[in-house]
Amino acid sequence: MALNWVWIGLFTVAFATAIVRWVLGEDGILQALLTALFDGARSGFEISLGLAGVMALWLGLMKVGERAGMIELLARIAGPLLRRLFPGVPQGHPAQGAMTMNISANLLGLDNAATPLGLTAMRELQTLNTEKPGSASNAQIMFVVMNTAGLTLIPTSVIAIRQSIALKQGLGAGFNAADIFLPVLLVTFISLLAGVLAVAVCQRLPLWRPRFLLPVLVVGGLLAWAVTALARLPAEQAARVAGATGAGVILGVVALFLLAGAWRRVNVYDAFIDGAKEGFGVAIQIVPYLIAILIAIGVFRAAGCMDFLMAGIGAGVAAMGWNTDFLPALPVGLMKILSGSGARGLMIDVMQTHGVDSFAGRLAAIVQGSTETTFYVLAVYFGSVGVKHARHALACALFADVVGLAAAIGVGYAMLR
Repeated sequence: MALNWVWIGLFTVAFATAIVRWVLGEDGILQALLTALFDGARSGFEISLGLAGVMALWLGLMKVGERAGMIELLARIAGPLLRRLFPGVPQGHPAQGAMTMNISANLLGLDNAATPLGLTAMRELQTLNTEKPGSASNAQIMFVVMNTAGLTLIPTSVIAIRQSIALKQGLGAGFNAADIFLPVLLVTFISLLAGVLAVAVCQRLPLWRPRFLLPVLVVGGLLAWAVTALARLPAEQAARVAGATGAGVILGVVALFLLAGAWRRVNVYDAFIDGAKEGFGVAIQIVPYLIAILIAIGVFRAAGCMDFLMAGIGAGVAAMGWNTDFLPALPVGLMKILSGSGARGLMIDVMQTHGVDSFAGRLAAIVQGSTETTFYVLAVYFGSVGVKHARHALACALFADVVGLAAAIGVGYAMLR
């Protein structure tokens, strides 16, 4: 129901704004909205079509891993922590292995791998869903919120963009495109903690017990050590390590699944084909949900509502006497909730306008690397299993987004000023 009102609200505000601007003499505004409407529909289909191949690949490999017993093994390793967060998921269930791999992919900034793995986890969680038809289960809500505010160790794409822009701006070898490692880790950890606690309050989960806190502290300590070590490397070497780590993890998982399947005498080829067929079906099922959210976001942007929103925020911040140096980077965080590509474009614009090594440029990179496209994730993940009633998922995810954005600004001022 929440997504329904958000969807209607985006359209209503966009149409009202466009009509006012048209009355004031902007003849092209209505055409811009119409163009955004059709562009959003086309983009939704193209994204889903492109996702079909990736989904077929990963669900095929997941089926091989499942029949080889590797998914069950991963579930056992992550079981102590996942049991606290997902009490409704039985120990050893395939959903635990899929969720573990999804979280690992997000940790390494491997979006192309994380999405199909996440959709696989949602389908496994749907088999345990005892809510009313079309409603999200508690486990699905926790998993989706964790995806919208997940830890990021290696924001690979942001580092690559920063390095490219730095070269165009003539920055020398002293520029470190990987210096956002530690800030991104801190911000995503805060955002993830806020999201998990928000869901825990809604679902009355006892997360304060030592059995939950100890694994979190251990994992957090290991991540902090890894980020600190990577942050000390030169930019080019850090980028190579990041790329090699990501590629090595993916190829290692593929090889492990295939070898385990061969060892256990599984018909690997048939298992892959069975999973790939399911992957194609899931990608097609996503199409209407993705188109719905992209057309709403498109008309909202085309009407100029985001520009009006930022102008109002800037006036309010200035009126309170606060420092406004963070304002150029703020649209990146607000847009990232709605559109990943839109936020990426805004980040590049900030870097080109203010300089990639400026406070605003670095803050924009931190925001881009530590936030997620909340509405996209909710639409795709819930759409893949036919969930229409997200219950408290949207509220908890947006709460994590707000906390994460505030944390990014705070960490930026503390570490970059």
